[in-house]
Amino acid sequence: MLTPAEFATFTEAYTAVLRHLLDHPEYKTAGRGKDALEVPNISFRLTNAIQRTPYLAARRANIAFNYAELLWYVAGRDDITMISYYAPRLAKLSTDGLTLTGTAYGPRLFRPDGPDGLSQFDRCVKALEQDRDSKRAAMIIMRPHEAIGPDNPDVACTLGLQFMLRGGRLHATGYMRGNDAVIGLLCDTFSFTMIQELAARRLGVPVGSYTHHVGSMHINVLDREKVAAILAEADAGPAPRFPAPQMPGLSSAELELLLQWEAVLRAGAGELTGDTVTALPLPHYWQQALLVFQAYQQVQAGHPVTTDIAAALTPAHRWLLAARWPDRITADYPPTTPS
Repeated sequence: MLTPAEFATFTEAYTAVLRHLLDHPEYKTAGRGKDALEVPNISFRLTNAIQRTPYLAARRANIAFNYAELLWYVAGRDDITMISYYAPRLAKLSTDGLTLTGTAYGPRLFRPDGPDGLSQFDRCVKALEQDRDSKRAAMIIMRPHEAIGPDNPDVACTLGLQFMLRGGRLHATGYMRGNDAVIGLLCDTFSFTMIQELAARRLGVPVGSYTHHVGSMHINVLDREKVAAILAEADAGPAPRFPAPQMPGLSSAELELLLQWEAVLRAGAGELTGDTVTALPLPHYWQQALLVFQAYQQVQAGHPVTTDIAAALTPAHRWLLAARWPDRITADYPPTTPS
């Protein structure tokens, strides 16, 4: 079979990749001082790209980071100020203490970069508007001149993204030189399928499949116990299932408002409630992202998530936050009490 294995949800794809790496590693590597188990050239396909979120408590996914990374990309940003608030480890990759050079895909995808005044993303959407069968809607991320020596801690892991409009649906493919299956695989799939969905909304077509190709799929040896715990949870029973809402699109005004409120919440300079967020001129989909940021701010401040915010979150978002911070929020609302 020459086509990638297909999965209905990312939860299923994720556990299949982890199981294969743990049970059938082909190589042991020690790149950049990290012992890892590696399988070269792994590919898989999500038949429905919006089923992008893994509901695995042992993984403890950070949904606040996932939303923040997407906005950071779409805004074309490369600063560590915003993104390191959600993932402090990323600050260590900055060589100047201010920006990220490899991890920051946003400037490469969403900043205008040519005489036409368009970004790579805009150019790909335009190509598909002009020719629905085009094979040219591809965006390059890793630069030819990128410093790949050991003294550069931040090299792009992604080679490129491609859109194809086939059968009336927008399909996408991600090409990666390497992927940490425990951490990076989840975050990259989330962001890339969200970017795919943004393009689909611009084109006015449904989202199709997402295919992920990785030259070096690996897990760090230090993560083997975590991988075993994730797989044990998956083997114990089916993962929770929540509806996967469709993205309504994202206008420039909506993006600006999201970024303004993200900055306010990150700085602790204001707060949202279940009522005030509904008054914002944003679709419910993006209001939920702000509620996730508000919950994250409360957690970072050392407080439990307020019942008002917990009640306003979708069950899926409550579940994800509770899996990550079980001492700050419960997945149930109203919270259950012992009888």
